[in-house]
Amino acid sequence: MNTAGHSEATARRGLELTPFRGLRYDPDRVGSLAAVTSPPYDVVVRPDGLYHLQSNDPHNIVRLILPQAATPAARNEQAAATLRHWLSEGVLAADPVPGLYVYEQRDGAGMLQRGIIGALRVSDPADQVVLPHEDVMPHVIADRAALMRATSANLEPLLLTYRGNGTAADTTTVVERTAEQEPLFSTTTEDGYSHRLWSITDPADVARIQSDLSRHQALIADGHHRWATYRRLRAEHPSPSPWDYGLVLLVDTARYPLRVRAIHRLLHGLPVTDALAALDGLFRVRHLHSPLPEALEVLADAACAGNAFLLAGDGAFHLVDRPDPDLLARTIPADRPAAWRTLDATVLHATLLDHVWHIPEDDPARIAYIHDTAATVRKAERDGGTAVLMHPVREEVVRDLARQGVTMPRKSTSFGPKPASGLVLRALDL
Repeated sequence: MNTAGHSEATARRGLELTPFRGLRYDPDRVGSLAAVTSPPYDVVVRPDGLYHLQSNDPHNIVRLILPQAATPAARNEQAAATLRHWLSEGVLAADPVPGLYVYEQRDGAGMLQRGIIGALRVSDPADQVVLPHEDVMPHVIADRAALMRATSANLEPLLLTYRGNGTAADTTTVVERTAEQEPLFSTTTEDGYSHRLWSITDPADVARIQSDLSRHQALIADGHHRWATYRRLRAEHPSPSPWDYGLVLLVDTARYPLRVRAIHRLLHGLPVTDALAALDGLFRVRHLHSPLPEALEVLADAACAGNAFLLAGDGAFHLVDRPDPDLLARTIPADRPAAWRTLDATVLHATLLDHVWHIPEDDPARIAYIHDTAATVRKAERDGGTAVLMHPVREEVVRDLARQGVTMPRKSTSFGPKPASGLVLRALDL
């Protein structure tokens, strides 16, 4: 990212994006392109959203990114067998020549996002080329790595952002010109977003993009676990190999700013009454008798003044704020920047989860991470658990911490819009 206070010249090397032969659905072999797409694997609200997507079309991409079977090994083998079957049947087919891909998303409110999909050389955080900003969970990396090994494919791109400089020679110039041409496909998904894809195969355009991106670094906006998985798989295979690269979407946020939303927590087995009782004397608790939109406004106002959370699950909303300073001093690590120590996610994980509620943050039997606010509340009410609703952190805070090499607590942010899964895949044996 070319931002004030940090020079990209300090990076050992810049972004190295490589063309690949994309695997894409044959429109004549599926009901519709919209019906075979899915949100990224970790955004699908399981099991409700999973079953809905599976019923949309027998070839929906969730059968690859979230295969269903009795054991992890069986799930991964099922995904690999499904991918082989779809390739043999022509449901998925590789483009004839390698290329980069321009991907466009629009919504009905005037939002427009465009970026470049390609195979990016995998690097380590110390290289300062791709900057992570969140911690990751080892069991998720192991799960994604096993799936990628079994399928020998990158099934969905992760989302990276960089800051272009607006010159006539930058990547955006090629992107805008390409977007004036006829796309490979155009489709609208049920969430109201329209999607279009173009390929860039002209060697001069590819070289122009590669030259421009080589001067930039990127921030991981969405896909920390998949990036960590790419790094693990690269280490397992002697270089050079296709595993030296991973599938990404790169968006220039100087041209197309992303939205930043919160990721909420669902605490299994902890009723709201018990969660609130444990906070007595440690946080201020106010009971709100208002619908979700108004409760979120109250949360936003409280978050401007300090750490604040909204608890739900018993049919009402409870604003939790004004933590006891002595409690924070005892539970928040002091060896991090002030911007990290005061994050809501830091207080949630270090103080509430670890110290007050004693819930391991990486135990899927105790905690779930859900992007959809209303879905988090519904599931808490249905299951008798506690929904912890978060207020989003500002993008500039995320970027500043990433430049310092400081990672935020896992699942701290949700950048969007996220690329739809199923529009273009990368097979590592092509």
